[in-house]
Amino acid sequence: MSHTPTAIITGASAGVGAACARKLASRGYNLVLVARGEAALRSLEEELSAQSKILIIARDVGDTSACDYIVKQAYHYFGGIDILINNAGLHHRGDVASRSATELASMVDINLRTPIQLTTTALPYLQRSPKAAIVMVGSLAGRAPLQGAATYAATKAGLRAFTYALADELQGSAINVGVVSPGPINTGFIMDDIDEVEDIVYSQPMSTVAEVATAVANVIDRGEVEVVLPKISGFLTTLSYLSPLLRRITRPALYEKGRKNKEKYRAKRAS
Repeated sequence: MSHTPTAIITGASAGVGAACARKLASRGYNLVLVARGEAALRSLEEELSAQSKILIIARDVGDTSACDYIVKQAYHYFGGIDILINNAGLHHRGDVASRSATELASMVDINLRTPIQLTTTALPYLQRSPKAAIVMVGSLAGRAPLQGAATYAATKAGLRAFTYALADELQGSAINVGVVSPGPINTGFIMDDIDEVEDIVYSQPMSTVAEVATAVANVIDRGEVEVVLPKISGFLTTLSYLSPLLRRITRPALYEKGRKNKEKYRAKRAS
């Protein structure tokens, strides 16, 4: 009897999460789609229902009780859990001094505590799967410090460290563990608030949600511990992390490049 894998996707109502849902729906996976907005989840469910069996859960993953609820609902509905994609994210932009302690703490909750808690809660179920995977959606900001996004970068760095350590702990098991670390993605996450996003973000090539979803699939299928998009940005962030002086020297040029690219994106959206 064939096994139909079940995937939980957080932040599933739009952007990368919705792209991951479409990617796995094309493979016939059972989907547990989690986000705060029920209307957007219903719309995605209607779009994909011909390809997949779908359970939608309209919950705020920042609620400490949400993780246990999501995992139990997924297991009771489908009888198993095979894939966990920790995609939900939050970014209150700006320097640390411009944000409240509550806002910064909420980023830690959504971007770091929740993925760790959800992973830990789902792990006993994933360990029963013949072929399972845990995928974190990280960021280039987690590979090198980013001013104007200090807390966001810290949470993504923590998520990346957690991924690498967990991958070592589960080495030899049937669970692939990895993180996808993209640069800017052409979604509302950065394009709807273009004036609030640090110019340096736009210095890097833009990825599409489909490209990120493909990278997520590569972690699931191949067991890659980290996929960086684009590859050249991965090389640059490694250099900047290893050499803080180089990062500071090159920062003005990257800001200028990003500012020019931002103007192009802004003009394109206005046309």
